[in-house]
Amino acid sequence: MRVASVAVSDGYATQWECWRDQARKLLVDGIPPEAVSWCDGTQQASLFASAQPEEADLVASQALSSLTIPKAFLELGRAVAAHSDGTRWALLYRLLWRQTRGGERALLAIATDADVRQAGRWAKAVGRDIHKMHAFVRFRSVDKDNADGRECFVAWFEPEHDIVRLAAPFFQRRFAAMNWSILTPRECVHWYGELLEFSPGVRRESAPQSDAMDDLWRGYYRSIFNPARLKTKAMQAEMPKKYWKNLPEANLIQELIAQSQTRTDGMLATEQRPVKPAPKNAYLEALHQMNQRPHEES
Repeated sequence: MRVASVAVSDGYATQWECWRDQARKLLVDGIPPEAVSWCDGTQQASLFASAQPEEADLVASQALSSLTIPKAFLELGRAVAAHSDGTRWALLYRLLWRQTRGGERALLAIATDADVRQAGRWAKAVGRDIHKMHAFVRFRSVDKDNADGRECFVAWFEPEHDIVRLAAPFFQRRFAAMNWSILTPRECVHWYGELLEFSPGVRRESAPQSDAMDDLWRGYYRSIFNPARLKTKAMQAEMPKKYWKNLPEANLIQELIAQSQTRTDGMLATEQRPVKPAPKNAYLEALHQMNQRPHEES
């Protein structure tokens, strides 16, 4: 059997869709996973043409099209496709083949299966990366758009995986009233009030280094830092040090950690303030009386 060499196009803009279309063609042609060599699009477009399988290996397209692909696989596939591991396409096609031609319709429910377990790990890693992007993007003001007068902001982030398109809708919803761009080495996303736009990744030097908002971030972080609840390991697990270089508040962390014990001691040494009497309110007094009745009756 000849091996089919298939490329997934450059840019995550079309990677998942491209893989899905190519995988569907291979599935129709009856080409098994071990006969497919996947690559990440650095090759020429001529590699998209798959080899013709032997006549004996063909299964009628009409019969195959009657099979439905589980929705759970499509959801898992979108996440796995964003992972940076170059073998993700082969794993996805293997899972797809097993669930359709292999007849393992309930494959994804088998948590002990090696392929399912690996796909789950990758999807979880992508989910964590998306969460970190949502949490650690810091916009910096650049100017107002002369066309619509809206403020313009730019942020820099360094994801581990190709998550920009998966993470972008969150920022679209949350910052719909301003124009913004999020720059990353992998891909950039831009919002000007109508549609999300994407462009190739850029270098760190393309993003602004600081602005007046940095002081706001530092003031906010200092105000919410509670020294009595400090757990350094837990904090670094949630905010790994690799993100610190891009966070304006990060240069306060060591200082606040060093001062935490002194501040905690000061809080404990402070005399407790007297409890203020409850405000006069007829409704609250009625509730208080109702709560007292059971105790009086008993």
